Amino acid sequence: MRDDPHDPRLPTSPGFWRSPLRGPWFTSVLGLVLLTGITVLFVTGLLSYAAYNPNLSPVNDKTPDKGILGFYLFAWPTNPHWLYRLNQGVHVTLGITLIPVLLAKLWSVVPRLFTLPPARSLAHALERVSLLLLVGGGLFEFVTGVLNVQLDYVFPGSFYPLHFYGAWVFIAAFVAHALLKTPTALRNLRRMREEKDDLVSPRPTEPTVSRRGALWFVGGGSLLLFVTTVGQNFGGPLRRTALLAPHGGGEPGSGPNGFQINKTAAYAGIDTAETAEDTWRLVVTGRTGTIRLSRAQLAELPLYSSALPIACVEGWSTPDQWWRGVRLRDLAALVGYEDDPPDVFVESLQRRGAFRKAALRANQVADPRSLLALYVNGEELSPDHGHPARIIVPAAPGVLNTKWVARMTFGDL
Repeated sequence: MRDDPHDPRLPTSPGFWRSPLRGPWFTSVLGLVLLTGITVLFVTGLLSYAAYNPNLSPVNDKTPDKGILGFYLFAWPTNPHWLYRLNQGVHVTLGITLIPVLLAKLWSVVPRLFTLPPARSLAHALERVSLLLLVGGGLFEFVTGVLNVQLDYVFPGSFYPLHFYGAWVFIAAFVAHALLKTPTALRNLRRMREEKDDLVSPRPTEPTVSRRGALWFVGGGSLLLFVTTVGQNFGGPLRRTALLAPHGGGEPGSGPNGFQINKTAAYAGIDTAETAEDTWRLVVTGRTGTIRLSRAQLAELPLYSSALPIACVEGWSTPDQWWRGVRLRDLAALVGYEDDPPDVFVESLQRRGAFRKAALRANQVADPRSLLALYVNGEELSPDHGHPARIIVPAAPGVLNTKWVARMTFGDL
């Protein structure tokens, strides 16, 4: 004997879902918040990907064979110098802040996931498929994003293609759903009251909180996540409020080198014998050949200062630090590029971790603020900040600011 789908003991029955909070008005409010928030998330996510200059060199491209999905990529600018810091701070902080809204939205529409029959028509079937992709894609993007921020690349592969392709699947379903549902959501908000709908329980329980109270609860959860995350984008006392962020709390040290880092020298497998003053040499290759420079020889070249932050894909950043070193354009001039600095391929001594090699565009090399830094805040770089020399470029993701630089190759990549 088959179960009766209308048996109130089964989730396929409208009577199974008895919360008096569910209804089109409550769902519409959450949906419109997500419509705005997810649109911003998608745009900032695309910009974050473009900031890696993935079309410049295979070493930067962690998402090969993206095909037409890379139609929007462009040369990432160096102005304003805080561009990536702002973009990624918004992307990560907003994503975490929206988690309670997403969960509340999924809870509000869960009865529709069990509706029978699964498809009443071709149009209904397409709507159900888009809903499945929307729910699955949304959970996948938020879960992988949070795992990347909190645990740093704990995936059965690279985070970049997983998050990149997942975002496109999710946004396709999101756009289709938004086109179908936004007019209805706006009408529901104007009515300001619930009407008969498949989300309204036919036998609701007694309410313990109003719908507005439930929205305040969801908003309070989002506000709590915001307050305990956003501080990782700042320095000083505000960083201490970022209790839920791996790079929140106090600075990891004191003094000129006492600001946030991602990879330590120990994690990267840096051998101190290779970075010693008498053994380390920077190899620079270009149009006129190859030269080898000691740190002392680099320090004898004209040195310049730049006030630039470090900004990571994980959403954390530092305030501007004062870096001092040799301009990248001047290093290019040493190997034959006096007037037209080209792209550069940078290699690090690090043995573990992503982006041991990275490439920078010609516009980044040409910017006078782009340095091979030897000092920070008036002191030599510490081992964890890239001693004996590191790259620092305005508006670039942190991983492109290569530490423990060993070799630089200027020319077409």
